[in-house]
Amino acid sequence: MLDIYAGKTALEKIKKYGFTPELFSAMFGASGGPKWFTLLALDKYIFGEFFKDKATPVDLVGSSAGAFRFAALSQQNPVAAITRLAETYSETVYSAKADRIEITDKAKALLDSVYSEQGIEQSITNPIFKPHFIVAKCAGLTSYEHKLPQMLGLISSMILNRINRGLLAHQYQRFVFQAPNQAFELTDQYNFNTQYTPLNSVNYKQALLASGSIPMVMQGVKHIENAPEGMYRDGGIIDYHFDVALPKNKGLTLFPHFNDQPKPGWFDKNLSRSVTHEHYDNVVMLSPSKTFIDSLPYGKIPDRNDFTELDANTRIKYWRTVFAQSELLAESLAEFIQNPDYNRIIPLS
Repeated sequence: MLDIYAGKTALEKIKKYGFTPELFSAMFGASGGPKWFTLLALDKYIFGEFFKDKATPVDLVGSSAGAFRFAALSQQNPVAAITRLAETYSETVYSAKADRIEITDKAKALLDSVYSEQGIEQSITNPIFKPHFIVAKCAGLTSYEHKLPQMLGLISSMILNRINRGLLAHQYQRFVFQAPNQAFELTDQYNFNTQYTPLNSVNYKQALLASGSIPMVMQGVKHIENAPEGMYRDGGIIDYHFDVALPKNKGLTLFPHFNDQPKPGWFDKNLSRSVTHEHYDNVVMLSPSKTFIDSLPYGKIPDRNDFTELDANTRIKYWRTVFAQSELLAESLAEFIQNPDYNRIIPLS
């Protein structure tokens, strides 16, 4: 049910030391909206069992839905928090013609429901699990809230990205909102201007909302405490599934992902461009197998289209089934850890 992939160095270390918690110093959490529901039981197992007694820090690097997950998983009771996030998100219901204001207001209500003041403080001060939320600061037409200029800006982004992904740096700046006092930086060959801002009790939910603010679907966030004035939107614009290098002096990166084809940025979803091979040398990726996906209702993982293509009751029932079925992925990982068969690991290429 679960496919396990590993880069060259990651596979060498696993064969030498075993699949142990202390090998890992980072995790990726990708954008993708409700697609992450397939990973719910994996999240609960990893943080409730596998990482339960972790003694060394783990950098939790997330954009959009990944940031929302890691905000929950860095709380004192990660299993309860991630379950609360999944239930609240899945049971959100919109009107038939929901506009950007309604969708944004529902997102704010979700934040208030899932991330209490106490939970935010636990996340910011967590001694082991260090959250890093990725947000895209927009320039030019992409910074407009009005639909027409924003759409024109996004069209120009698509064109620039087809020519060279690095040209997006003219329109978007990567901001990483992170736990205070972190000596953590990520790099990429496209030289995006990356800024780092400490999280606090004021900007925490502002940064989270911005990280999930999908262009044209939600309102952008115009102000984030301790960050420059401007328009902030979905972190997945730049870092959809991550094409970045983490510090080499650290351990492996664990990447529970809803498919086996990570894409660099939001505008690469329908392109053949793949992530840089070297960036995945230290990565272990966990993905639902085709057999698992075929076993789900409708033979697919959840996505945002379910909000419009299914009535609320049908959608919620479907997503609850996915929650239950995701336990098979956690069981598969637990079985592998207890009875390791390294021939099962697929080399990342």
